[in-house]
Parts: sequence; structure tokens; C-alpha cells
Amino acid sequence: MKSSRRTFLITSIGVASTFALSRQAFADAPKVSESDPTAQALGYKEDAAKVDKAKFAKYAAGQDCGNCSFYQGKPTDAFAGCPMFAGKQVASKGWCSAYNKKA
Repeated sequence: MKSSRRTFLITSIGVASTFALSRQAFADAPKVSESDPTAQALGYKEDAAKVDKAKFAKYAAGQDCGNCSFYQGKPTDAFAGCPMFAGKQVASKGWCSAYNKKA
């Protein structure tokens, strides 16, 4: 019984430290540049107000990364991760054509 508790504790500490390290690594992740090939393909703008509405008719005022279902931070976070830009952060006030309103 002591052995399984010890194993559990060691495993738990390992998992917790890995999570903390990966969270810190993500916080240090680079920000997506509008010149990034993926950003260009998706029409990403760091400021949603600058979206080319003629080119991206899907865009509507009020849409931004902070209220998109893909945004991996809190709406109040200035930057957070997005699976569309693996390993990079997007601006909460940004927008791209993959926008999907958070439920």
C-alpha cells in the first residue's frame, strides 16, 4: 500500500511540474505576425478593426479572437494561444477567417 501511494505521489508531482512548465513555455510563446504564411492565408489581423471587409465578408463588427471558441485564454488576456497558429499566440483584439463565436 505504501508503495502505491509513493508511486501516486511521485507521478502526481511529475504531472503537476510538467503542466506548470508547459504553461510557462506557452506564456513565452511567440506572437503571430501578420506576415506569417498561415496568418496571411487566414487573413489574421492583430486589430480586428483593420480587417479587409471586402476580402473577408464573413467579418462582422464585434468579432475578435477574445470571443472566439478557438481562443485558449481568458477574454481579458491580451494574447493567448490558438490552435490555428500552433505554438504561437494571437491578440485578443485580433481576428482571422477561422473565427467561430464562443457559445
